Amino acid sequence: MNGWGEFTCASAIFLASHSLPARPAIRGALTRRLGRTVYLVIYSAVSLVLLAWLIAAAGRAPYVGLWHGSQAQTWIANILMALAILLAVGGIAIANPFSLGGLASKAYDPARPGALAITRHPLLWALALWSLAHTLVNGDLAHVLLFGVMGLFSALGILMMERRARMRLSGTWTDQVRHTSLFPFLALLTGKARWREALQLRQLLAPLIWLIIVALHRPVLGVSPLPVF
Repeated sequence: MNGWGEFTCASAIFLASHSLPARPAIRGALTRRLGRTVYLVIYSAVSLVLLAWLIAAAGRAPYVGLWHGSQAQTWIANILMALAILLAVGGIAIANPFSLGGLASKAYDPARPGALAITRHPLLWALALWSLAHTLVNGDLAHVLLFGVMGLFSALGILMMERRARMRLSGTWTDQVRHTSLFPFLALLTGKARWREALQLRQLLAPLIWLIIVALHRPVLGVSPLPVF
């Protein structure tokens, strides 16, 4: 299998692997059978393998150019990636009753939301920004389909998680979200949340992670993410 056939197959399997476990009944059954930790490890490993296959398949698909990248697009992509990494680092392994990345063993305190002061959905927003950044600098049809669909998938995930959280926390919703926001940084910019609460020690790792990604991008993927002067 090659060309568009491989890309179509990889896309369908990748989307199915994320859509089916998102259903509460399926996720609950898998979690009960495997245990939460084992389930998350297996799910994460499978997701990474399928993502690597999907990106490789997009690279092998026939080239159909849609636009040429520019220096400005590259700079915007790097800024978006820096924000995505900041959100991802802050959103991993925290108390989050609203979205992905929450730990059942940690209690959420509405008065001290931590990284959730930036947004209630840090991991999904990180994926959305990652998708947008890569859509900007990859102007061929296969990559636009790849990253565009992943960005749309992330946006729908944010809306779905928000709706489920509203239903689950309907009686206490106003109190639970008083220091958070749906859109990144909105609660901070409007004074609903405090910057010193949102920015945590672990987020100091974000610049280091960004540098590591930049350093490995060309050796691993063959393309440098930095602007060429």
